Amino acid sequence: MITAETGKTTESKNELPRIVFVGQPNTGKSTFFNRVTNATAGVANWPGLTVDFMQAKIERNGKTIEFVDLPGIYDLDGFTEDEKVVQDFLEKYSFDLIVCVINASQIDRQILLPLQLKKLGLPSLVALNMADEVKRFGVKINTQQLSHFLGMPVFTISAKYGAGCSLAIDGIWNTVNDITDSYKVKELVEFCRENKITDEEIQDSLDQGIEMPPENLVTFTNRMDAVLLHPIFGLPIFFLTMLVLFLLIWNIGMPAQDPVGDFTDWLQATVLEPGLSFLPDIVKDFVISGPYTGFASLLGFVPLVAFFFVVMTALEDSGYLSRAAYLMDNIMRKAGLDGRGFVMQLFGFGCNVPAIMGTRTIRSRSQRLLSILVIPFALCSARLQVFVFFLGIILPSNMGAVALWLLYIISFVVAFVMAMIFNASGQFKSKDPFVIELPPYRTPTFKQVALNVWSEMKTFVQKLSVFMIIGTTITWFLTNYPGGSEGLNTYAGQIGTFFQPLMAPLGINPLLTVSLIIGFVAKEVQLAAVATMYGMTEGSDALKATLGGVINFQQGFSYCLFSLLYVPCLTTVATIWGETKSARFTLFSVAVSMIVAWVVAFVFYQGYNLIFTS
Repeated sequence: MITAETGKTTESKNELPRIVFVGQPNTGKSTFFNRVTNATAGVANWPGLTVDFMQAKIERNGKTIEFVDLPGIYDLDGFTEDEKVVQDFLEKYSFDLIVCVINASQIDRQILLPLQLKKLGLPSLVALNMADEVKRFGVKINTQQLSHFLGMPVFTISAKYGAGCSLAIDGIWNTVNDITDSYKVKELVEFCRENKITDEEIQDSLDQGIEMPPENLVTFTNRMDAVLLHPIFGLPIFFLTMLVLFLLIWNIGMPAQDPVGDFTDWLQATVLEPGLSFLPDIVKDFVISGPYTGFASLLGFVPLVAFFFVVMTALEDSGYLSRAAYLMDNIMRKAGLDGRGFVMQLFGFGCNVPAIMGTRTIRSRSQRLLSILVIPFALCSARLQVFVFFLGIILPSNMGAVALWLLYIISFVVAFVMAMIFNASGQFKSKDPFVIELPPYRTPTFKQVALNVWSEMKTFVQKLSVFMIIGTTITWFLTNYPGGSEGLNTYAGQIGTFFQPLMAPLGINPLLTVSLIIGFVAKEVQLAAVATMYGMTEGSDALKATLGGVINFQQGFSYCLFSLLYVPCLTTVATIWGETKSARFTLFSVAVSMIVAWVVAFVFYQGYNLIFTS
């Protein structure tokens, strides 16, 4: 049944009551959602929708309710991709109650959503978040008067510190228990546009016991922005901040991988190998070098990715990430990206995997996909050991350091140029305006950072574990069969030989081609593959001497260029697939990186030979 004077469609009662959370970005909506669900939410896929939402089923007093956290939006009849997703959800899936979370200190700019819900006639509850900031900014709100005007419960909370949350949670459960039907919204956008919220209605709502501070009030945020968003000093301060954060990730996140590696090595030596000793050698080698290697590789990424999300969460909760995006927006717009895309590209120099996961902060799906496409060109730390080894062979002393710096420059230039090319093609052109809320500066809390990191890491491990294990198992098969074969006689070697007509113009021989194939699993094993193919110990002087005798500068640097630009690792591919939910896009990303790597290495190798050796 459609209620004509509103916009809702009455449905039969859901067997499992469903409560959806809506609100503008940076209002603490997801923080409150985590408190309501006790941080037990997981990612859920909804057929017909392009993104996943956090979802949880919570039982209380013998009754179970489903909670869903929808993307942050500014307007129910908006046209951004996130707003379209929310519109589709409310039209396709029935729900029982909407919890609208708004920033109480900015209620004059965020009252629109509750007014739209009121006009739609949807059962709703308003949570006025950031009550701790309301007093500091001089905002006064009479919640009873506002609740009477809106016709829905209104609670004042601080999701960050927990104040008022218990009362609001009780209110949510009590409200949904009193609702006898479930609802959808028919033609949501059309209804909202035909029933626009007027300026008079907004002002009427603000007259309901709401007092805003004077516009000329000078706050801590104003004083900080005067420095951090300064037209001259803003960008240098931003780059210095990013450098400090990058060094933190490099010096804390990277070394944190070593103890995990030591643990998996110990587990293999003391538990796995003795426990599998009764099995035939081929079976034991399969288990250890196949599935277990995949598990160990994934586990090795956990400390780095976790620390990355500690930094990212703290940066976002503090309010500075929004300002970093604002500062870089004009520059990145030339490449079709917004400021957040640059921040993620920068973090990609530490590790591509968390940087790709960090693109969730980009609201536009087209810009998010474009960022995911170019982040793998960033020179991650795993590639670094490959370059240090090869540059040490082909270049003397300090010239190797200069070449390494040049590789960093090349990686950023290639990413920027490719983004410009794809943006010019129109395939990834965003129609969304760059709208970003600059929240007040806040101090991140340990609990909220920990909850967010736990949620992200749980998703990371769940998404990638099967993919990594399958991938390393296939690689083991390719490098061990046909039975009794080694080097170029294995299937991997045969593949390397097969591709030699493509790799020869780059100056890359069949043995190094095989190392690139194995390096697809993880760049950490690429040097080990080089040593294996040449029958020597990894990193040994004998291996360096042998390579120094068979490759010259242009061959070695061409190998470095190809290693820089082709697929970073299997974990990165799995992350792209996990973030985009598209096998087609994932394959496209792999193809793009392979083609770009080949073209750049070809131009360098052939150009160098043409200029310097002809």
